[in-house]
Amino acid sequence: MSKAKKSNGNATRPLRADDLMRMISIDQEYTNKTRKRFFEKRLEAARIHPDDFIHVGLDRSGTLVAFAFARILAGEFGREQTVAVLDIIGVARDEQEHGYGHALMHGLCDRMREKGVRTLHSQADWMNHRLLHFFNSTGFELAPRIVLQRSTVEPLAEQAYEI
Repeated sequence: MSKAKKSNGNATRPLRADDLMRMISIDQEYTNKTRKRFFEKRLEAARIHPDDFIHVGLDRSGTLVAFAFARILAGEFGREQTVAVLDIIGVARDEQEHGYGHALMHGLCDRMREKGVRTLHSQADWMNHRLLHFFNSTGFELAPRIVLQRSTVEPLAEQAYEI
């Protein structure tokens, strides 16, 4: 694993298994849910396939206060270049406005460059203005593609064809 990296005086480091409960706690501050299984699966996948994930954490006084997790994709949706997708970023509510989010992004981008990844993608609810502002402040731009979704609960509508 790579060593801690500093950005704006804030050192980032790879996440560890013992960060699990703190990551869940930070995430729960925003989601009001305990997504323990999600984080367990992500950390386990990163342990088994370290070349497929990039993850960083930031400590303050020995306690994890911020983290970010991205996965690396190669060839998905017909893309030729390898990209990273930011799955989750979290900064403890009482630790915001200290530059930790920017330090996480610098740490992720440093690791991406080491792995030859040149582009970082993410998604956000367009009504989450704070997150969109953060993405804008860290250099994200609108991507030239549209994300589509459909319910899998409803059956596909049958098309009536005349013969």
